[in-house]
Amino acid sequence: MELVHIRELFDLSGKVAVVTGGSRGIGQEIARGLGEAGAAVAITARREQWLSPAEEALRLQGIECFARVCDVSQPAQVSEAVSAVINRFGRIDILVNNAGASWGEPVETMTLEKWRLVFETNVNGCFLMSQAVGNAMISAGGGTIVNVASIAGLVGMAPDVLNAAGYSASKGAVISLTRDLAVKWARHGIRVNAIAPGFFETRMTAGVLDKSRAAIEAGTPLGRIGRIEELKGVAVFLASPAASYITGQVVVVDGGGTAW
Repeated sequence: MELVHIRELFDLSGKVAVVTGGSRGIGQEIARGLGEAGAAVAITARREQWLSPAEEALRLQGIECFARVCDVSQPAQVSEAVSAVINRFGRIDILVNNAGASWGEPVETMTLEKWRLVFETNVNGCFLMSQAVGNAMISAGGGTIVNVASIAGLVGMAPDVLNAAGYSASKGAVISLTRDLAVKWARHGIRVNAIAPGFFETRMTAGVLDKSRAAIEAGTPLGRIGRIEELKGVAVFLASPAASYITGQVVVVDGGGTAW
């Protein structure tokens, strides 16, 4: 048996990664981590105003980066973006489905429009990107997909902390899709896993943390909110040869909040 050095297990040199929602927050940090591990990175986002600065920031760090505007809930935009990445790099080895949306409102008053808005991005977007990139990976003989879910998809949330049933349900769907794709696509050499973050300092969580930080920290064994740089290592691990025998799994990164 050939021995592989530990540094090689985490080396992504020569790989091509796509990160949706890669212009800010967790997505940009994951893109940075994949680039630091040696991958060329393509980032997508709905808004050009955040995408170009993110692309420039990654390039200034010496990361080969390509950016494309893409609303992952729109099939035509997904197809165009995936084709553009393949035309640029020749293939896609890694997909990180990070693009997400949320809407905070009690179930009693949430409109179907807002429910659908969340599902369009979080579930349909994950499906459309996985389908488009997955077909390319099947043709190429393999790849790896990492879906960004949430602990909200694993456990019920106290209404005074997070009152967003649509978001929770959508992340539960992402977790189920992760497991089923892992089984369906294992024969094609495609691994599919998910990361389920707890509460991290991001634009999306700002409102929740403003009103519930103390309660969240009290309910977290490590006693604090997560830092986004604490997620990139998990993404690199799941995307790398170090995780070559891991598929269909959900890695929870929540400071121990779901361990009580």
